[in-house]
Amino acid sequence: MLIPHPAELTAGTGHFTFDPETRIVATNAAERKLAGLLTEKLSRAAGFSPRLETRAPRRNFLRFTTDDSLPPEAYTLEISEKSIELRAGAYAGLVHGLQTIRQLLPPAIEGNRVQAGVSWQIPSLRIRDEPRFPWRGLMLDVSRHFFGKDYVLATLDRMALFKLNTLHLHLVDDQGWRLEIKGYPRLTEVGAYRVDQEDRHWDARLKNGPADEATYGDFYTQEDIREIVAYARDRGITVVPEIEMPAHVMSALAAYPEFSCHGEPIAVPSGGVWPITDIYCPGKEATFGFLEEVLLEVMELFPSRYLHVGGDEATRTNWEVCEDCQRRMREEGLESTAELQSYFIRRMERFVSAHGRVLIGWDEILEGGLAPGAAVMSWRGTEGGWEASRAGHDVVMTPGDYVYLNQYQGDPDYEPLAFGGYVPLSKVYSFDPLVDSMSTEQQRHVLGGQANLWSEFIADVAGSEYMLYPRLAALAEVLWTPRAAQRWERFSGQLPELFGRLEAMGVNYSRSAYAVTAASELSAEKDRIRVALQSEVAGADIRYALGEEALTAASRPYTTPLELDRTTTVRAAVFADGQPAGDPLTKTFTFHRAVGKPVAYAPVYHAQYPGREDIGLVNILRGSKNFHDGQWQGWLVDDVTLTIDLDEVVTVSSVAVGTMENQGSGIFFPQGVKVAVSTDGVTYQRVGEYARDYARSGEVRLDAFAIEFAPRPVRYLRIAVDNLGHPPQGGSAWMFLDEVIVK
Repeated sequence: MLIPHPAELTAGTGHFTFDPETRIVATNAAERKLAGLLTEKLSRAAGFSPRLETRAPRRNFLRFTTDDSLPPEAYTLEISEKSIELRAGAYAGLVHGLQTIRQLLPPAIEGNRVQAGVSWQIPSLRIRDEPRFPWRGLMLDVSRHFFGKDYVLATLDRMALFKLNTLHLHLVDDQGWRLEIKGYPRLTEVGAYRVDQEDRHWDARLKNGPADEATYGDFYTQEDIREIVAYARDRGITVVPEIEMPAHVMSALAAYPEFSCHGEPIAVPSGGVWPITDIYCPGKEATFGFLEEVLLEVMELFPSRYLHVGGDEATRTNWEVCEDCQRRMREEGLESTAELQSYFIRRMERFVSAHGRVLIGWDEILEGGLAPGAAVMSWRGTEGGWEASRAGHDVVMTPGDYVYLNQYQGDPDYEPLAFGGYVPLSKVYSFDPLVDSMSTEQQRHVLGGQANLWSEFIADVAGSEYMLYPRLAALAEVLWTPRAAQRWERFSGQLPELFGRLEAMGVNYSRSAYAVTAASELSAEKDRIRVALQSEVAGADIRYALGEEALTAASRPYTTPLELDRTTTVRAAVFADGQPAGDPLTKTFTFHRAVGKPVAYAPVYHAQYPGREDIGLVNILRGSKNFHDGQWQGWLVDDVTLTIDLDEVVTVSSVAVGTMENQGSGIFFPQGVKVAVSTDGVTYQRVGEYARDYARSGEVRLDAFAIEFAPRPVRYLRIAVDNLGHPPQGGSAWMFLDEVIVK
């Protein structure tokens, strides 16, 4: 297994074996430190440690050599039966070459106990390798849920394995300030803790008062950070701190409310906040003094060239009525609060630049004009990165649709709770930081890419690992391996080896790439459906069973789409070595009276969520918890009346309307469903209704609002579905429908 795949690789014959007589040639302190990374693993897993030498013996040695002709992160590796020669342009390149050796060794090298009966061999080969991009990153959100120092260190070791070189720590957000600042101790005394509502869904947590007891939280001491930074440096990784401003700072304002516009005490929120109106006041000079003193301590702890200041999702309503902000706008000749935010970021950029660092922020910092020396992290697609690169600014591409790993990676009905969205392993692998429409000059400003793991719905280490792996390995190959050498078939074919190594490392990885998904389409005659089964992994052995049949490795192999003409349950799974390789699929396709019948909408569904358009509510396939799956039809604020023509008079006794609730995304269950029936399309008779009161909920839920009545002859159905319209917390309500089942 080699992930990411090297730029150039030539296989040799034979193999090199590490044994108690192996020597490592290290001639300086950096090389001795590097040797320690390997000897530590061999000592734990193999029970021996190669001795260090300053001169090479005749055979059975690994030698490090610095070659100034190579770029800093490039390396060459020559492995023969007699020796291993690792050359690199700088320490970082030597680290990357050493990680290649680590991957070539058996997975047992990752263990913490001596492994008996293992041959510590690696194949003879020649590699010449260097990264495609200089920024290959991962962001960990340690604010929404705190992850301790030991987990950060473990993550750094895993990043090094995949040659990732940038760890972005999201240290500050509304829900927690996670970094000790000596000059402002209340930032952690107050800002690091919140009322414990971990038993509630993130979006259903109650608003707290500043006097409520806050017990959930933690923070990194400055000594913790020094240890993390040093550990990262030894593995060729830079740690970039993010200190949010002007928004996502309620934890700071809970500690020091005088830096807000209103100056009133607030609490550190326990869950989601929207809109974010409690933000720093740029009208007060003291705000900038505070931030500059904080950043001086941050820069002393983090030697990173880049310093991230966030800059996203600021709701500036308080600025519009704040006397200090309005005075600042008059003094600076600013015409809008958007320009005031630009003033804020420009001023901080000048401070950061004066101390030899580069300010980087989310793409919102483009609004109102970008500070001259700033770099941009483009998360709302790639448009912000494209715009910034055209203006001559460096960019890191991190679009949510490809690399936000807090989103689902498999069928949401089978996956742990996630933020929403759908970013399977293959989609991560398809990511390219370069946009086709970029000029050559723009492409030079693309530093690379980064995965982001926001932690609203990730409360522990096991959950974090599940969301990261193996998707982080896919991103590593995208950012390292030349585009022309990237092959999904090769990468996915290495998953069993990758999983074996992750198991040896004790990582709680996801096998969702092996899950089977089903897509169906209604026949032209509308009397049957074709069901296609697929898995992300190329050439996967999919087996399926119908109805009550047991699903085993001996079940029928899937080769062509299934044709169904009656209600049927389909079970399917990818099999490897006689066992399911991922979670089996179980899906029931329910045929009913309205399948394929004409549906009239008043009003028509929203253009943003058309589902399968005019046949979307009667196509048998049900929507999942992922409201972007293409099945759901949505209405914003509006009620809707559906009229279905069954083509002929038939006996009907029940109508069920499939719907979803995901209040965190603004989607609410209908408040009511009314059903009327007719035989002539003119005179309708009400046969039943379903009413439901609004109830606050943080869960993503699917339900079918069913109405049953005495059997009667029906040709036309008129179904009125009532939207909540405007929820109590404000804003506009979406109503999502997927299937109307008529029996």
